[in-house]
Amino acid sequence: MTAIEREAVSSVGCLPPAVLDPARLAAVAATELLDTPAEGTFDDLAQLALSITGAQKAFFTVADGRRSFWKSALGMDPVAGRENDIRDSPCHILIGTGRELIAEDAATDPRIKDLAAVGALGIGAWAGYPVFSPDGHTLGGFCVVDDNPRPFTPAQTQALQTLARSVSSEIALRQALRESRISGEASAALARTLQDSLLPPRLPGVPGLDVAAVHLPATATGDAGADVVGDFYDLFHTRGKNWAAVMGDVCGKGIDAALVTALARYTVRAEASQHSQPSVILHRLHQAMADQRVSDRFLTAALLTFRPVAANDGLVGRYASAGHPPALIRRFDGTVEKLTSPGMFLHPYLPPDQAARKDTKFRLNTGDALLLYTDGITEARTRDRGPLFGDDHLAEVLTDTRGADAATTLAHLQRAAAQHSAGYAVDDTALMFLRVTSRRGTLPAAG
Repeated sequence: MTAIEREAVSSVGCLPPAVLDPARLAAVAATELLDTPAEGTFDDLAQLALSITGAQKAFFTVADGRRSFWKSALGMDPVAGRENDIRDSPCHILIGTGRELIAEDAATDPRIKDLAAVGALGIGAWAGYPVFSPDGHTLGGFCVVDDNPRPFTPAQTQALQTLARSVSSEIALRQALRESRISGEASAALARTLQDSLLPPRLPGVPGLDVAAVHLPATATGDAGADVVGDFYDLFHTRGKNWAAVMGDVCGKGIDAALVTALARYTVRAEASQHSQPSVILHRLHQAMADQRVSDRFLTAALLTFRPVAANDGLVGRYASAGHPPALIRRFDGTVEKLTSPGMFLHPYLPPDQAARKDTKFRLNTGDALLLYTDGITEARTRDRGPLFGDDHLAEVLTDTRGADAATTLAHLQRAAAQHSAGYAVDDTALMFLRVTSRRGTLPAAG
């Protein structure tokens, strides 16, 4: 137990100072979540947590100075009430430490064994992560409860952390939307906030890969709220040696596009920790869109799952598409191939079971690379509606980058598209490039 944790649980009934911090209490009030009914958005995240961990109960709690209010409480009898005293709940420890709490045996864990909730809720094991306000205050927690003592795997705790971040993002989106209705200045702030939160600030390092990504905004429309991105991408580790990459394009811009983007990113991350087939992950995303219906915007997406093979021998993976432009593979000799997969776009009113999708297997060897992109680059044209940049031209320009690293390749593609359109961008463009390198850090000479 860390010193911070010891302070947070020094004696049952004593609350950490952070619980009663006026700034934190103001942040809780600003969420407008206390004493509100259960909602599908948060319950769906809690249901994902149950599916991923196999636990019996899942909670999203918001805590003020006296109680832990259960905004979501799956696995609980609804007539039993939706809150408990903050002193009785492990939630106050999350607030005091600002970090996760994993108790594999609640009855013997010194941090929570004496809390009234352990007996009242039948807690055998407890795993939770803090939920934060946009300005960093701990609002409460997102947790699962098992009836019996048990371990939680690294993949399960990573998924819980991702889902807790998704709850925090949902709260931030709602608050920014409320503020945007007050003034144009708040609307501009909303656009900036969403732009920052819906795209990863940087891509992770993937062993054996040289990676780069970029988002290029469309020409300004003059409507700050409409500048929120409709294109998105993500690259993340799933489990073991497995990774996933996604590229998506939501129809239109603005708040509705941001809501679909947020739903897509956290759903894909959560589902990819459980499923290795991209077609299954896209189906689950489609189902989430149909269930939650945060917007009537449609979404196209391309998804890769992949893993390295023998040392210095590249990677193998699967690819699935939901109506998205095909990925392009640039082989080491400069040859460009299309990676295609059948599949309809995702729409909340299109039945998921009627949108059959299939996986396409692929392999990249040392020096090979793969490009994911949105149609902003292929539809680039001059302001006077000249010819489109086009799929064939994109493939030709990609061939010209033979042997170039990821960042250089993307810079070359950007320059070519900008030159073709005379700097005019009618739509957002997102690009992600994954290039296989030797695990010894060198590549054979191109020839």
